[in-house]
Amino acid sequence: MIYILLLINITFLVIGQTLWKIGLSGMNLKFNVHGIIRLFFNSYILGGLAIYAVATVIWFYILSRSELSVVYPLQSLCYVAATIVAFSIFKESIPLTRWLGVGLIVFGAYFVAF
Repeated sequence: MIYILLLINITFLVIGQTLWKIGLSGMNLKFNVHGIIRLFFNSYILGGLAIYAVATVIWFYILSRSELSVVYPLQSLCYVAATIVAFSIFKESIPLTRWLGVGLIVFGAYFVAF
């Protein structure tokens, strides 16, 4: 059950980041009062924040029932999922060295889980 919740948590975190990236695209954000207010009225940013809030509640539950030394390293799978999203949705160029790093993360997560 914890691993299913962890997968949901990871998915929500990556969806939240993806929504933030979409919300920030083409926004030409200025870091002043007006720009910050505009940022928080962006529906993608708000959606990402809401999903992050749900992910945080799930994370609290996971932490209350699991060993931190197991579940926190498994959170690194967020990097793997985010790289796949960057490649497939945002059409980012991912060099071979980065893919190798992603592979090492998966390999490490496998050892932590078992």
